[in-house]
Amino acid sequence: MHVSLKCMVLTRCLFLQKNMLRTCWLHLLSTLLLVSVAQAFEVLVSEENGLKTGVYHSPKFVQGAGSVVNKVYFNIDFPRGHIALKSFNAEVVNEQGIPIPLHETYLHHWVISRYYAPKEDNGDTELKIIRLRNSGVCQNLGQYYGLGSETRRTETYVPDPFGIQVGNPADIPEGYEERWSVNVHAIDTRGAVDSLGCTECRCDLYNITRDAYDRPLRPDYIGGLLCCYDQTQCRIKEGFNSIKRNLYLRYTVKWTDWVDSIVPVKIYILDVTDTGDRTGRMNDSVRRTAEHDCKVEYQVEACGVSRNGCLDNKKTSIVMQKAGYVVYGVAHLHSGGLGSALYGEVI
Repeated sequence: MHVSLKCMVLTRCLFLQKNMLRTCWLHLLSTLLLVSVAQAFEVLVSEENGLKTGVYHSPKFVQGAGSVVNKVYFNIDFPRGHIALKSFNAEVVNEQGIPIPLHETYLHHWVISRYYAPKEDNGDTELKIIRLRNSGVCQNLGQYYGLGSETRRTETYVPDPFGIQVGNPADIPEGYEERWSVNVHAIDTRGAVDSLGCTECRCDLYNITRDAYDRPLRPDYIGGLLCCYDQTQCRIKEGFNSIKRNLYLRYTVKWTDWVDSIVPVKIYILDVTDTGDRTGRMNDSVRRTAEHDCKVEYQVEACGVSRNGCLDNKKTSIVMQKAGYVVYGVAHLHSGGLGSALYGEVI
């Protein structure tokens, strides 16, 4: 059975059964800074009717007015064992655990990824890790979970009897163990001369002409991830008192122990900017190629006389050759995004 699905305007992340999964994404990873994990908060785990809930915190990151952090923390606290993930939510909090308003710290994105690492750390663990990716077609979008500022109002629960299977001992290579990492990209907009411009990563507000690897930007690159990498600074008002504060990503995970009655689902992430392969060939040989042109971000076209209401629409379509069920879907939208839709023959 051929199934045609279309993703429209920005992003969508879906968990589907039997290899039929899909999604669209925009604005995800830029330069990542690798840092070690430090314990800051006590891990809280509760259980009700077999559903377990864990509340965890990332290592501390420090932000002053207008500053940017974009860091990756490896081996974070996460549920262990053979389990079925049911939901994942995250938000930025201070040292007292109080959520920070988005108009002060804009959570551009957070990304959770899974990998295998040697049980014994001989100093070269990072060189030997095996990165695990979702089942989607975008080679540069390998995470399992990822959203941003919309997280606080987004339901991510995968309904029964479905679950995302992780930690299966049969899948873990001998001498390795399953671990998780998180990427946090946050922009402090306190005192900014243009808060929206800071969250849009406008290069002129960051006084950036070269990327994190000291490569010159294209002359037509007005704004984006290349201008708001880790430790960059957005312009703030003259005389504004910039007070640094310690912040954390608090993430809440819900899961159950794995049992055979759970129906396993997979995560597919697709990009609405994908202009690549349209054949729908979703086998492993195709997945290893660069046929899917997932751009991660795109420049919104300027408004003109012919533009209807100054709206920028993006649409893509991918044919799925394997049947299955769409169990859950969610869109990732940045400030300025109006909406996203997923539609097709069976949805």
